[in-house]
Amino acid sequence: MTSTHKTRYKAFLKKLKAARLSAGMTQAQAAAALGKPQSYVSKCESGERRVDVIELMDFAAVYQKQTSFFVADIPLGSARSQT
Repeated sequence: MTSTHKTRYKAFLKKLKAARLSAGMTQAQAAAALGKPQSYVSKCESGERRVDVIELMDFAAVYQKQTSFFVADIPLGSARSQT
């Protein structure tokens, strides 16, 4: 992962955690709502496990956020930085 990707993904992870906290949920509560173990939420929030778009949709539903919330204000990458 390039440093550009790493920086942008860290910004995404902050939003993922912020969404959970704003929903007033613990990792265990979020995991239960997702039908996953608590370690799943922990690994997603820490970046140990990458979140795909379908999983993001699930997080958004549980946290009652639009999916756009998670990427708003994170700059788009250029085609060259994504290779």
